[in-house]
Amino acid sequence: MKNAIGREIPESIPGYQTPILFAGAFNTKPGMNRQAPCVKAIRPSETKLTDSLEAVFKKIPITDGMTLSFHHHFRNGDGVVNMVLAVAAKLGLKNLKVALSSVFPVHAPLVDHMKNGVVTALDTNYMSGPVAQAISRGVLEKPVVLRTHGGRARAIECGQLKIDVAFIAAPAADDYGNINGVQGPTACGSLGYAIPDAEYADNVVAVTDYLVEYPLTPVSIPQTRVDYVVKVDCIGDPKGIVSGTTRITKDPVGLKIAETAANVIKAAGLIKEGFSFQTGAGGASLATAHFVRKMMEKENISGSFALGGITGYMVEMLEKGLFKKLMDVQGFDLEAIRSIAANPNHMEISANFYASPFNNGCAVNKLDAVILGATEIDTDFNVNVVTGSDGVIMGGSGGHADAAAGAKVTIVVANLLRGRLPIIVEQVLTATTPGETIDVLVTERGVAVNPRRPELRDKLLAAGITVKDIKELKSIAESIAGAPDKLVTGQRVVAIVEYRDGTVIDVVRQLED
Repeated sequence: MKNAIGREIPESIPGYQTPILFAGAFNTKPGMNRQAPCVKAIRPSETKLTDSLEAVFKKIPITDGMTLSFHHHFRNGDGVVNMVLAVAAKLGLKNLKVALSSVFPVHAPLVDHMKNGVVTALDTNYMSGPVAQAISRGVLEKPVVLRTHGGRARAIECGQLKIDVAFIAAPAADDYGNINGVQGPTACGSLGYAIPDAEYADNVVAVTDYLVEYPLTPVSIPQTRVDYVVKVDCIGDPKGIVSGTTRITKDPVGLKIAETAANVIKAAGLIKEGFSFQTGAGGASLATAHFVRKMMEKENISGSFALGGITGYMVEMLEKGLFKKLMDVQGFDLEAIRSIAANPNHMEISANFYASPFNNGCAVNKLDAVILGATEIDTDFNVNVVTGSDGVIMGGSGGHADAAAGAKVTIVVANLLRGRLPIIVEQVLTATTPGETIDVLVTERGVAVNPRRPELRDKLLAAGITVKDIKELKSIAESIAGAPDKLVTGQRVVAIVEYRDGTVIDVVRQLED
């Protein structure tokens, strides 16, 4: 079967529900009801404090085949996933599904749990490192489900991703289960990706290394949604939170791309009072924010909000009055953690609030501009951020497809060549974000505008920005580096790439050794 962007999707995929084909960014209606966990009660004399994780496993009880969920706010500094799964293995549990919002190299022990049958299914939004490499080579019989950040929140709320037990790494908690991420020695900032898990899971366990006197304040996740509290020695390393470079690139090519991207935003007429913005933590993205900032300062403009994963650079813009609010689903560095703890205009938001397509209005819908990256982009503007040129899984949509769908202007910034390979191809290896939601590609050799946006192209030309057809940019890249060979993969599907609405936009096939 072919979906709306022409990707071949099998009619049936072992270990996955019957695929619903991607039909377009806004063509699939909700058609589902909200999932609700069981109503519970606790007596005044009962305690939620539990001696150990092993005791929690026995009290719930956790049995073979259950789905255990985790958040990724500690990123590569997380300690809870490995801790919990070690207990599962010790107790001889099998056939567990891990619903971890993102997987990092620190989660390498997952590979052995998969080989040993402790974990037989994985549901995530992003993965890199040993787990991603093992998945690419077929370590699991069932395909991994790769969602967007908004898509995961939607799937949890709608019961498509039913969580039996949510283990929440809690930087601070009290004995009744109130949690926040801004206090304690392992503070990580916003707990935005854990909030849907806590709201809809059948059982919720707070795992903390900083237990405070009741009542904890502020509260990110309330006692009313927490069943058990476990005190451990350490839940993670905040140094592992830092994402991307967190510093503006000094590379002249990267700076040129960033300045051009900022000029695109200005030419589109978006640099005005109330401007809203999202960008990533990479050097080129932060450089774009730097040039946008200079424009805002020059014209004495105050933006309404910056959104998404928040960096220290965005914190500085808030404190300088360049944005009135920060809407934070995830802290990308230690400055973001400091700010959200102290500044009432630095708001903690859930993944549902941030990006779910099936609610009464997510925050990405209010974005004026978003700056995104790409592993590769094709001549139809479809973007791949899941697989590398070698076919190995090295990422995932995260909020990529969500923000692209919501923003008025979505800009992809990328060097024309990456590792001596052209960034622009005839067809991306793995489609993550559909071309209909990408408006502009900015490279060091010129800017390409999606033919769906002729009015935007006219504005850029009027502003003196060099605009080229994306096929022309592709030819330029190939004249320098040649056309890349087509990668040959096997037939077995190792991952399903779901669009934010739950439809299948693409699949990842197993690499052949």
